Amino acid sequence: MMAMKKGLYAAIALVAVLGITLWVWVMQPLESSATAPTVLVEIPRGSSVADIARILRNKGIVRRRKAFAAAVLLSGSYGRLKAGWYELSAGMSPLSIARKIAAGKVVWAQVTIPEGSTLRQIAQALEKIKICSAADFIAAAVPATVAARPTSFSIPGRTLEGYLFPDTYVFALGTPAKQVVTAMVDQFEQAFVLPTMGTEVPAELGGLHGVVTLASLVEREAKWPEEKPLIAGVLLNRLKLGMPLQCDATVQYALGEHKPRLTYEDLQVESPYNTYLHRGLPPGPICSPGLGSLRAALQPQKTTFMYYVAKPDGHHVFSRTYQEHKAAIARIRGSQP
Repeated sequence: MMAMKKGLYAAIALVAVLGITLWVWVMQPLESSATAPTVLVEIPRGSSVADIARILRNKGIVRRRKAFAAAVLLSGSYGRLKAGWYELSAGMSPLSIARKIAAGKVVWAQVTIPEGSTLRQIAQALEKIKICSAADFIAAAVPATVAARPTSFSIPGRTLEGYLFPDTYVFALGTPAKQVVTAMVDQFEQAFVLPTMGTEVPAELGGLHGVVTLASLVEREAKWPEEKPLIAGVLLNRLKLGMPLQCDATVQYALGEHKPRLTYEDLQVESPYNTYLHRGLPPGPICSPGLGSLRAALQPQKTTFMYYVAKPDGHHVFSRTYQEHKAAIARIRGSQP
């Protein structure tokens, strides 16, 4: 009888020791919370408990992978761990880490897309702050992205260049690229398309795609907001007469890089976006225009001007004839050092 009691006591003691050890494992942080730095940790989609434990161990967040696995079980988080980016530290216990990942308390970031940004520039900005990868964003930026849901407009062309509305957005790090693209197209619809429905589109533009394309040229050509409707008017005049638009911004887009000054060789680059070689609008937008440029393209200022040239401060000199235009160029370039 005594032997049975001793065996029972020993078993109870063993269970108690194991329980205490397990509790220490899941409750004891690796470092003091006062000194442990915060680390940004990505939990990829489809990660198992073992995968996450390995990531945390490699990042120096937990001492033992088994401790995290035990914490997942004790917290009832098994099967509930969510992918994303998390701010974690070695000053957190494995149990608190498991609960945070199960609750999906991911890191959120604010990103501002400037007016005039190209699709690739937007993709790079998103990747820089880890909202989504640039490659995934570019792959998602095709018309089919929005075709699956009802919209008030359709998008021709191969990409959503021009339809990703420049604005300030807040996304969780690791947001799927398609979700980010959809949010930007939704904002374009809410900010411009719906409020201007029923507004007559200049015949030369043909429809929304022509408006957005012209607006993208205006966005890149105009440095001062008050000149946007007038520049749109000049470009529309040239379209009406079948003159080449000769818009430097389209050549920059064709080159794939921004150059302080274009050379004669640059103006000869063969591309449907080169408006020195090809008449009419380019095949599509060259950037994401802001609301001011979109409104200017939809309702350009009526003018008899046919030419413009930029001054050093970004304002333009507008001319009616080619002779006046040449004289303006000579004056401006003669005044430059």
